[in-house]
Amino acid sequence: MKRILLTGANGYLGKGVLKTLLDMGHSVIATDISDRYIDKRAEVVCGDIFTIDDPFAYFGNPDILLHMAWRDGFVHNSMNHINDLPKHYAFVSKMVDAGIKQVAVLGSMHEIGFFEGSICENTPCNPQSLYGISKNALREALELKCKNTDTIFQWLRGFYIVGNTENGCSIFSKIVQAVHRGETVFPFTMGLNQFDFLNYDDFCIRTAASILQVKINGIINICSGRPEMLSDRVERFIRDNHFDMKLKYGAFPDRPYDSKAIWGNSEKIEKILEMSDQNE
Repeated sequence: MKRILLTGANGYLGKGVLKTLLDMGHSVIATDISDRYIDKRAEVVCGDIFTIDDPFAYFGNPDILLHMAWRDGFVHNSMNHINDLPKHYAFVSKMVDAGIKQVAVLGSMHEIGFFEGSICENTPCNPQSLYGISKNALREALELKCKNTDTIFQWLRGFYIVGNTENGCSIFSKIVQAVHRGETVFPFTMGLNQFDFLNYDDFCIRTAASILQVKINGIINICSGRPEMLSDRVERFIRDNHFDMKLKYGAFPDRPYDSKAIWGNSEKIEKILEMSDQNE
């Protein structure tokens, strides 16, 4: 059985992917600064991955690196994205130089920038935020690094994830937080943008399936493959969870770098899921 090193295991997305991998019976080394939300069935190692001289040996020579650690993912123009970029590259490079066989890194559709239509692996990137710029730069640098060392490289490009947990910074988590505070009105944009939404559990399943195979690599869209209007998806989220909450439309303007309609090409992930079903 292959051993998987998962960074960012205490994060909103990392903890769900970790649970999925463990439920499937895989051996996972889970690392983060804190272990508050980490499933203790994993081999838990707390610490700062950026300060370890030989992370490959430190984490017991894993077979697969799933790098999900990232600060301020919902604060798109935080300077931490730029400041941490060389640290992310150095960490993954150390793993590659030491002999890791497979590297998978969580990306973001914000690498694309302002674009309308379906995103595939060949869609040009013109990121409009420090978050998107940093993710895109890391992808390009690691893609070259892995190509020059014959390391399997997978870039898992995430889209808009819908979860009903309070622990998170997405609009859906913020609605849950507002409900728990007893609020009944939520300030909102006009909600006219169309995005690719994916339920939290489906995101975790797709991410796990992607790294557990090596036939399909490069950029893999972790997506649903179809657009849905933001207002429709948020209203449905409120109904499905039976929340006493009304949206105050127009309270906030749309972010200038958000596309009017953008979604992922799902051909690669659908093939991966098909292979996963056949192997069960």
